[in-house]
Amino acid sequence: MTIRPDPKENYYHWDKLRHLIPPDGLTCEEWWFAVKTARMVQFKPIPHADAHGKPFRYTQPDVVMRLLHEITRDASGVIQSSTAITNLQTKDAYLLNSLIEEAITSSQLEGASTTRKVAKEMIRQGRKPRDNSERMIINNYHAMQFISDMKEEKLTPKVIFELHRLLTTGTMANPSMAGRLRKTDDIYVGDERDTTILHVPPMAAELEQRLENLCEFANDNQITDFIHPIIKAILLHFMLAYDHPFEDGNGRTARALFYWGMLNQDYWLIEFISISRIIKLAPAQYTRAYLYTETDDNDVTYFVAHQLNVIIRAINDLYEYLDRKSKELRSAESFLKQSPKLRAVLNHRQIALLNRALKNPQSVFSIQGHRSSHNVVYQTARMDLLDLANLDLLVKEKIGKGFLFTVPVNLKNKLEKFGN
Repeated sequence: MTIRPDPKENYYHWDKLRHLIPPDGLTCEEWWFAVKTARMVQFKPIPHADAHGKPFRYTQPDVVMRLLHEITRDASGVIQSSTAITNLQTKDAYLLNSLIEEAITSSQLEGASTTRKVAKEMIRQGRKPRDNSERMIINNYHAMQFISDMKEEKLTPKVIFELHRLLTTGTMANPSMAGRLRKTDDIYVGDERDTTILHVPPMAAELEQRLENLCEFANDNQITDFIHPIIKAILLHFMLAYDHPFEDGNGRTARALFYWGMLNQDYWLIEFISISRIIKLAPAQYTRAYLYTETDDNDVTYFVAHQLNVIIRAINDLYEYLDRKSKELRSAESFLKQSPKLRAVLNHRQIALLNRALKNPQSVFSIQGHRSSHNVVYQTARMDLLDLANLDLLVKEKIGKGFLFTVPVNLKNKLEKFGN
């Protein structure tokens, strides 16, 4: 009888396996021993140790290899099912949506309570945050932009400090610790529901050297002791979160490092997905992935497998989103095609805005928001909106020194009337 390291194509922890029916002739304990033995011959250490000096290690069973293949197929190269994010006219709008979504959900995982609608309006309109939750989100948005800008650079402690500073400025109990390593050992990761301690990070005195080792690991692309780039990006996520080198913002920083690791190795599609949105759907599974590693001989395969599944789900969500938007766009185009006059007068940005207005009559548009959504200069965005207002397809309202644009009553009727 051959016992696989990933029985039933799952990398089970004893916590789960003990509740399953074992193969004929084996007890659950004997089955677990055989599974552990099969894993031991595949273990590969990584150059990072726990707080007691014992190295972390991982395996690449069939389930991991299959997930890696799916991600490599879908997260690099050309997307076959949709041209929406390869079309220069629409790519920036999709990228902005993804950056905003990751900024919101990554912050919500750490306690931010602002709604997605309010957060998106804040970022699109360029207004200042009004509370700590909004500050966390706008910080995360700027940090994701920073990651995108420096994706081809080597990772250094200085870069990580700047990333942490961007993420935590104005949100920490001790503002002076933004972008600086913690100096105390009085820190732990716990369950807020009952104050149970789940993880005690390494001592503060070790953090500088551990961060240097993390960066060396991130930048090492030698063929010997090769680690798949996707696994390496996931390990960066794990390593920083395990070390907990900052007083606050460790989770956000760790997830941002994952994005750097993926983008640095040309997995460009990753910039269009939000892993935090998927994690937020089942945060307990995220926590267990860390705990299973610590409670089973530093086997980080649990965390790797969890994150690979998160990436797959996020990519699938992206495809579903693109398909839905494609159908909506075709519907709008079908409507607009009935009027040669509309097609002759409106550009693709104005058509996209009107399509959004038709779907959500409560929408409010600003010049800055329109500019950010389509990555155009201020004057172009201004003329887009003013032209629509002059055509009576938007309502212009004076707000302070600027303008906001709202959706008129019976917009579709106005479009039909204008198109005749």
